[in-house]
Amino acid sequence: MVSSGEVSRPYPNWHKSQSMTADCRLYLITPPSLTDLAAFGRELAKALEGGDVAALQIRLKDAPDDVIAAAVAALSPIAQGHDVAVILNDRPDLAARLPVDGVHVGQSDMALKDARKLMGQRMVGVTCHDSRHLAMEASEAGADYVAFGAFFPTSTKDAPTTAEPEILTIWQETMETPCVAIGGITAANAAPLATAGADFLAVSAGVWAHPQGPDAAVAALNAAIAEGLAAR
Repeated sequence: MVSSGEVSRPYPNWHKSQSMTADCRLYLITPPSLTDLAAFGRELAKALEGGDVAALQIRLKDAPDDVIAAAVAALSPIAQGHDVAVILNDRPDLAARLPVDGVHVGQSDMALKDARKLMGQRMVGVTCHDSRHLAMEASEAGADYVAFGAFFPTSTKDAPTTAEPEILTIWQETMETPCVAIGGITAANAAPLATAGADFLAVSAGVWAHPQGPDAAVAALNAAIAEGLAAR
């Protein structure tokens, strides 16, 4: 795991050269606000008991720096204790100073080259909406992964674009940089995205709002991924 200031890449399984080609894993995203960090920490621990998870993105839009730092301090040990990479959304300037494993930037956030300067060898992922052009630019510039979406309607965030599963298939066939599918993903609709070629499925409400709890959601999502991979 990394601590503030370290620049090693601790998760080589994020790269297809390290046997990622025929795999698909879960990438959890926090709810947009966390009013009770201790309670959510328990929910996170419960989720990670449900099955395989590759990453946790801490996504607290417009929260003050101290609130984000407190969330990282509370949640990183839980995630990293399960070998789950911790990724901070939007804020490379803050991520560079915190014990996280990477950062995710959108098209309107800091440029990838500037994020890379701050993050060193830690992961940098990039939102690419429904655009292979944007994804190819990000890949060529050294992104560790590209994210496509939204694949389904989502209430977690405003999604400016809708992506089709075909973009995952084309990307998987032509590019080495891993791709993340995002947007409205649940256990009920995850399998076709794994079949299409997603390396990771990013899920938020599909886990935290699951009626049987986050552990049941993670178990169901992993079962759906296995079903989808069997059909790939």
